This record gives sequence, structure tokens and C-alpha cells, in this order.
Amino acid sequence: MALNLLSALLLATVTTRFTSAAITKRVTCPTGETTTNAECCVLFPILDDIQANLFDGGECGEEVHESLRLTFHDAIGFSLSQGGGGADGSIITFGSVELAFAANAGVDDIVDAQTPFVNKYNISAGDFIQFAGAVGVSNCPGAPRLEFLLGRPAATAASPAGLIPEPQDSVDSILARFADAGFSSDEVVALLASHSVAAADLVDPTIPGSPFDSTPAVFDTQFFIETQLKGTAFPGLIAISTCCRETTHPVFRTSGNVGEAESPLAGEMRLQSDGLLARDSRTACTWQSFVVDQTGMQNQFKAAMAKMAILGQNKANLIDCSDVIPVPQGVTTTPHLPANKTMDDIEQACSTSRFPTLTTDPGPATSVPPVPSS
Repeated sequence: MALNLLSALLLATVTTRFTSAAITKRVTCPTGETTTNAECCVLFPILDDIQANLFDGGECGEEVHESLRLTFHDAIGFSLSQGGGGADGSIITFGSVELAFAANAGVDDIVDAQTPFVNKYNISAGDFIQFAGAVGVSNCPGAPRLEFLLGRPAATAASPAGLIPEPQDSVDSILARFADAGFSSDEVVALLASHSVAAADLVDPTIPGSPFDSTPAVFDTQFFIETQLKGTAFPGLIAISTCCRETTHPVFRTSGNVGEAESPLAGEMRLQSDGLLARDSRTACTWQSFVVDQTGMQNQFKAAMAKMAILGQNKANLIDCSDVIPVPQGVTTTPHLPANKTMDDIEQACSTSRFPTLTTDPGPATSVPPVPSS
């Protein structure tokens, strides 16, 4: 009896190892790379091409920022109540319609840059947009390796108008729009980690390339720190209760440009929506939780992006080609306050825990340089 049991256990172990080996078996593509699925081989020539000719040899620059933005502007064209194809490439396929939406101002540049690649390769616009976004982000140190699924069919219609949140929208409006696409408030904050490698050109056309934090080429937590610095407020202050004291809560005023709020750092732009989400009771604690948690921010961003990238799609019909996406470099810096800022410059907004204590970057305060356009 004991011998039979031992034989059964040994057989189960051998079977498990054989099954595991079969699952992880890789194929060698004609170009020499290996992947878990032969259908993913078509992506390696596209990867090499866009790294060299779209992302300037693998930089985390303007085209990466804009490609990441495009993944969102295409995918968020989906509503549980109004329809829309989601991550289907309609922003390219039906660009004459969607690029006229006010929320898509400035997106035409990256659409123009990506369209020749879509036409060059046997890939749908929806697949290319999400693939370029995942590849681009991999160029940014500190970023997670994003999931990529292949096989989105061609878009059949333009997205309905009015589905893209804008920086001048209220927190209520933004959270409601995301909820209508299936996202929680925590997932909204996680998606906004994308602003750690972002810049604005048209929110204020007089200062194009204005980054949202001081390290726009690094996917780090500085965005969540610097957005929490005290900024300019309306004369009237709203009293809120925090974990530690009763305090006043400034409502960021917009400048002459819709959706822009004044940042306390020279050269840096703060979107009105970011400033308010960082201070709203529904989102402030999740926002604060990312300040010293690079890994948590990475993981939650990756999960939210994986969900966004297949909005409107049947995941069962898609092929997992995530192993084609390059592995990003790690981040080497630590969370810190900008030079000449102290903890007194942080505005406490989370009501259940204190903002983490940070050290100040040494040296004199300098203006954050704009992200150069190619």
C-alpha cells in the first residue's frame, strides 16, 4: 500500500513537471527571438522599428508620453451606458471624427506619428496603440512591465463624444465617468501614475512641454509627492478634518487656461483635476499611499492598465504576448521633497494617516525644464 502511494506521488510529480514544461515551452521566431506563442513573433520587427524610429532609440521622451496618453484616449471611448468600442483603435481609424473632440486636442500629432506604422504592418490600430504604449513605458526607469494582448479586431465605428475626462472637470464628474467604464476610484488614482512620465503642451500653449513632476523621464512617485505641495487657493478656504488636526483645504484656482492650476514648482504644471483628486476624501488616501510605495504604485498601475487596454474587447479572443514587451530598468532614486521645500509645504489630505516624512533634495531650487519635443 505504501509502495503504491509512493509510486503515485512520483508519477504525479513527473506529470506536473512535464505539464509545466509544456506550458512554458517557448518557440523561436524567424528573427531569432523566443516567445511563448508563435503568433507573437510578428511583434518583434514592430518592436525594433518603433524603438528606433518612434521612441528615438529607446528614450522615455515626448513620444512615449504621447503614446501612453493615446492608449487612454482610445480606450476610454467606452461606456457601460452609452456604448463605444473602447480599446479598438477608433481614434486612428475614425480620426476625422474623434480628433475633432475638444478633449483630444493635441492628440493628432501622435496619431500622425503612429499611423504609418499601422499601415506598414499587419496589425490592427487597436493592437498597435496598446503595443506602442506598453513598449514606450518600458523605456522609463521604474515602470512596470505592462501586459500586452494581441488580436483586437478593426474598429467599426467612432467613439461617442463626451467620454474623455478633462482637467477642468470636477472630481464627481471624473469618478462618475470612470465608474461608467467600470473603474473604481482607487483604479483612477492608479491610472494617474501615468502622469509621472507626462507633460502638457496645449493646456497652456505658452509653456509647451511642461511636466507634471520634476522627473518626467522616470516612472517614480514624485508626481504623488509634488501634487500634494501647497498651491494657490481661492480666497475662501474649505475646512476639512484630517487625521491629525482641523485644517483648511485650498481649492486650486485655475489660471487663464482651462484646467490648469498653479504649481508651487517653477516650470512644473499642475492640472486642476490632479490637484483636486489628491485632496478629495474618496481618493486622497490612495494618492498618499503611493508616496513611498514604488512597488505598490507599479503593481496597481499595471493592473489598471491591463483592464483599460481591453475595454470593449473579449479577453478570451486575445493572445498573451506580454513577454515581447521589454523589461524596464529599475528606479534608483528615493522619494524626496524638492529643494527648498519642507514637510510644512505638504498639504495633509488623507484623514486616516499622516503623510510620510520625507527628506529634502539638497541644493538650490531650480526650475523644472520642459520636456523637449522631437
